[in-house]
Amino acid sequence: MERRLQELEQDYKTGRITRRQFMAQVTALGLAAAVSPALLSGRAEAETPQKGGTFKQALTGGSTTDSLDPATNTSNHNINVNFQLRDCLVEIDHTFQPVPELAESWEATPDAKVWTFQLRKGVEFHNGKTMSAEDVIYSINHHRGEESKSAAKPFLESVRDIKADGKYTVIFELDSGNADIPFIMSDYHLKIAPAGTQGEEWEKGIGTGGYMLKNWEPGVRSYTTRNPNYWKEGRAHFDAVETLAITDPNARTNALKTGQINAMDRCELKTAHLMKRAPGVVLSAITGTMHRTVPMLTDREPFNDNNVRLAMKYAVDRHDMVDKIQRGFGEVGNDHPISPVNRYHASELPQREYDPDKAKFYMKKAGRLDHTFKLHASGAAFGGAVDAAVLYKEHAAKAGIKIDVERVPADGYWSDVWIKVPWCMCYWSGRPVEDMTLSVAYAADAPWNDTLWKHERFNKLLVEARAELDSDKREELYTEMQRIIRDEGGVVVPFFNQIVEANTDDLGHGPVSAHMEMDGHKNSERWWFKS
Repeated sequence: MERRLQELEQDYKTGRITRRQFMAQVTALGLAAAVSPALLSGRAEAETPQKGGTFKQALTGGSTTDSLDPATNTSNHNINVNFQLRDCLVEIDHTFQPVPELAESWEATPDAKVWTFQLRKGVEFHNGKTMSAEDVIYSINHHRGEESKSAAKPFLESVRDIKADGKYTVIFELDSGNADIPFIMSDYHLKIAPAGTQGEEWEKGIGTGGYMLKNWEPGVRSYTTRNPNYWKEGRAHFDAVETLAITDPNARTNALKTGQINAMDRCELKTAHLMKRAPGVVLSAITGTMHRTVPMLTDREPFNDNNVRLAMKYAVDRHDMVDKIQRGFGEVGNDHPISPVNRYHASELPQREYDPDKAKFYMKKAGRLDHTFKLHASGAAFGGAVDAAVLYKEHAAKAGIKIDVERVPADGYWSDVWIKVPWCMCYWSGRPVEDMTLSVAYAADAPWNDTLWKHERFNKLLVEARAELDSDKREELYTEMQRIIRDEGGVVVPFFNQIVEANTDDLGHGPVSAHMEMDGHKNSERWWFKS
């Protein structure tokens, strides 16, 4: 315990975790009384950012089918590259709060049905065009069309109209109130590009971001250089950024240890303790909204029977998963996607525990004890996904449930397996607010509803909660929604994983965000070489 406290104190001092994250973790471990008051009264100032150098990073998820159209972004590689190239109206900081980005301010009517965003003046795209309301409206509407497959489309369904009031004012008119519009405008799909961008033009990467695209090989590599006209002061310090798509965690680790790269995502948890001792390497572990899931397509047999779904939820030993797959870098899940760090996390819901007898009861009730279930798994889902599937198989076997694990290639996993096969391994980055998480993955007809689940009561509550401005009432609504997903939904959420990453010790940065991986995927913009 003492060693863990020292690790947390070091992470806090160096900005790897926020004060809130630090206190949450030491409290959970029962170590709050041991924390020095002097530590909380101040923290060492970060070094002054330095300009220069080529930052090299290796990220997971790259595929030959990747695109720089932000509507299609699904993996760390193309999400991160798009953040280098383009900005949103709003940015999420390390405290999970929305702060101005391309919008310098915003305000809403009392019923949250009309939102007015004031845009920054004088911001240029990489092609020299000055950004205006026309570009913002076009970029947001890119996700709203009937043919749009964007995962951001559900966030915008209540938007009735978007219009300009002059060159630098954009007004969103909604059918119903939405208190989370500033958070929505930070979504990584809702990047701002020049009006008229379409088709192959997306692959040019034209945006207002801190870096300009020089080379893009989908699923392989990108190379960007600093935007000399970047509008943000104190950001985008590197001369260039090379981003490699490397799915194999051992290959990423070797590349970091041998100095071929400066940073990597998703460390191999089996060897994380060795990474801590590697010279010149810094390992970080931050609790956020990320979670691992095992989605079942509820419109197909046998998963259209909730008895089967409940059996599968009782058939997994979550604590064993955290210990063996996460090596302790995580927290057990409760079959809903709202993280313990989210504002309206339903902590009062009873924790579902591993119960082979209950699993067998529900499976027998469904008449499926003689059925063999096929679980598709790949390292593309997350590091250790195949091992997690095999461990799941072992847990379920004690309930008499037979699972056949089918290992599939990483390339094309998100286009050919996910939401295509009845049952597979998956991961979610989570979102800063509950409505975004639930709207993109659990609302009926959402493009990324990867269980194809439709629940009338849930969808009614989702609309109500979105427009509710009273915090206590919102909490009641979100708690009920989490209960419905937990007991009737088509997803197994075995655990929330910590963000475990590593970088060379010559990199400097401020407080690191747990909003998404790689400092909210803003690492290329926020980090620098110390010398």
